[in-house]
Amino acid sequence: EYPLLFTYLSHLYTQMLPSTQIVMSDISSLPDEEILALLHSGSLKHYSLEHHLAPSRAVQLRKQYLLADHPDSVRNSVPFEGYPHYDIATKSCCDGVIGFLPVPLGLAGPLLINGREFSVPIATTEGALVASLSRGCRAVSQSGGIQSTCSYFGMTRAPLLKLPCIQTCKAAADWFSDPSHVTQITREFESTSHHAKLRSVTPKQAGKLLFIRVVAATGDAMGMNMISKGCEKIIEFLKTVEVFKDMIVLSLSGNYCVDKKASAMNWINHRGYSVNCEVTLPAKVIASVLKTSAGALSELNFSKNHVGSSLAGCIGGNNAHAANIVSGLFLATGQDIAQAGTSAMTMVITELVGDGDLYVSATMPCIEVGTVGGGTSLPPQKTNLKLMAVDHEITTEELAQVVCGAVLAGELSLLSALCSGDLVKSHMQLNRIT
Repeated sequence: EYPLLFTYLSHLYTQMLPSTQIVMSDISSLPDEEILALLHSGSLKHYSLEHHLAPSRAVQLRKQYLLADHPDSVRNSVPFEGYPHYDIATKSCCDGVIGFLPVPLGLAGPLLINGREFSVPIATTEGALVASLSRGCRAVSQSGGIQSTCSYFGMTRAPLLKLPCIQTCKAAADWFSDPSHVTQITREFESTSHHAKLRSVTPKQAGKLLFIRVVAATGDAMGMNMISKGCEKIIEFLKTVEVFKDMIVLSLSGNYCVDKKASAMNWINHRGYSVNCEVTLPAKVIASVLKTSAGALSELNFSKNHVGSSLAGCIGGNNAHAANIVSGLFLATGQDIAQAGTSAMTMVITELVGDGDLYVSATMPCIEVGTVGGGTSLPPQKTNLKLMAVDHEITTEELAQVVCGAVLAGELSLLSALCSGDLVKSHMQLNRIT
């Protein structure tokens, strides 16, 4: 009877006082049944549970509350127990947590890049992917390894402003051409972080709309939160400038960044790291490991990855399955998985050389990765970053190069499977339960 009485009294209490006056400081001492009663009565919001309870208990009660109308077979099948990192996950990685999702983790490699060996962790539910990637890594290693170059262009954010008319908008855009003005906003931007360094500010006018593409170095973090914070500071400063006094801030991001979408902007101007990888495969390696020939690989790469992708209107889509490798690696290492759509933009180029040998390169102008912050703070993801290099801690630049190198290896293996007609057979063997 006590829980029912408590529910009634809590409901009565909420009717008598504004919600802002409800005191929940001692909620942790209540039994689960009474906390659930508070949730169902509306006296307590499930998203505030972590403010009052230990993270694991908060997640457990939220799960019971949100899945109350589902049968036990569903509710009990959502994994909850055994995950020791709710304290980190609920603070910085996910909201409304009701459990965790185990994703199979495979390890491909070793992948030889610039004379150093790296392992490639892949979180995926696609059978045959890790095996295929490992075959590509083997072909690359037996060919002397990948040579790679890497350039860092910085993270971007593009606030969107609306001015009263096109003349005012033009004047606002021209304001950024004065070096002294750029110095002012640089000072404002960099005051928000010890790591953020403003690299450029480029205005783009469309009618009376003004897009301001901001590029900044963000240290070892991928840096979206860092640059967004800096852009807010720039906007606050612009409000004090005469030409901007009548502006309306439509959005902190106006899609001119470009974030989480394949785009010509990033394909041409880069975002994050721009990486090139190359390898020359001897004819004997192509025959023994990849089970095909240089001529067949080169013809398929051109016909499929260039002609086919052009007919489809792809931007950055001159590849067979770069997103497979990028998303698997991103998920395993705590990267922003939504940025796989931009980071996976890849051009694969092949050239017949020597006597049956094949030169292959992969160009990825927009790899958005970090080794600190975000999902990299979760211990399993942090561990995967550490296992990528045995003799040292992998740098963010090396991580970007491994992404590109792994994509190149993955392309070689998939294209070879298509040439030899083994794709379906491999998937039937490795991607089927029965």
